[in-house]
Amino acid sequence: MTMPLLMCLAGLVGLGLGGDWLVKGAVGIARRAGMSNLLTGLVIVGFATSMPELVTSVEAALAGSPGIAWGNIIGSNIANALLILGATALVAPIILTGTGRRDAVVALLASVLVWILAMQGLASVWLGLGLLALTIVYIVWRYRYPRFEEGDDDEADGEAELSVPRSLFWLAIGLAALVAGGQALVTGAIEIAGMAGISETVIGLTVVAVGTSLPELAASVAAAMRGKSALAIGNVVGSNIYNLLVIGGVTLVISPRPIPLEMVDMELPVMAASALVILVMCWFGRRISRVGGALLLAAFAINTALLFA
Repeated sequence: MTMPLLMCLAGLVGLGLGGDWLVKGAVGIARRAGMSNLLTGLVIVGFATSMPELVTSVEAALAGSPGIAWGNIIGSNIANALLILGATALVAPIILTGTGRRDAVVALLASVLVWILAMQGLASVWLGLGLLALTIVYIVWRYRYPRFEEGDDDEADGEAELSVPRSLFWLAIGLAALVAGGQALVTGAIEIAGMAGISETVIGLTVVAVGTSLPELAASVAAAMRGKSALAIGNVVGSNIYNLLVIGGVTLVISPRPIPLEMVDMELPVMAASALVILVMCWFGRRISRVGGALLLAAFAINTALLFA
């Protein structure tokens, strides 16, 4: 058991460092290319922070472990909504000023769509391509009709200006660290599941999902501490959309197998419910208080306990 645990630990470190380096390089290139802060934040940063989940799910799909692949996607969304927002609100209450309203609607619709695919047992390369096409439609729509919301123009604030060679360097080593970390994490997780008699789906929904969500956790907490509440909530909502449409789409293209049925009755409803909670907060709430953050963390803890039970 020691070696698989060490592999998981090494994989998590690789994913964390790789995600940070990749974001640094990607933002540097985007800013040198003259891309707007909105497009940089939406496309470059949003996609780059989802790379740990993408690499891990792809590695799991290639290894013939759809439970880990989809568990990582669905578990990451639950962790984003409950664990990350909860922990962030405990550090500093999140002020809600109308930011992310439309994106929260998209995240809920994407959650329901994936839930329907799972209930119907649908899976094909064409469905995967369809999810990827929806991603392109969403990005184009968000870019063409930005309708300024607080936080739209400061997504990339705080990123240092880098030269193109330095940006390419960080991009390259970040990608390499992600690939190596993803391979180590998936291999270790599969071995642990076999030794402990725990299903790969549960491992994907918990250990792998939380591990790949660490970049989002760090980004949201840092944003809240700097008083950028809009960035904190936007980071979570954007990541959830990319997880379902991009990573889910790529997973179906690589391994067109149905989403494991064991997720239909519990985890997919929890994911959809958490997306609905975010939507309600974005549209009708003024802030997520520390008490609210504690309640979100409690919901995450209960869900995790039920999984292992």
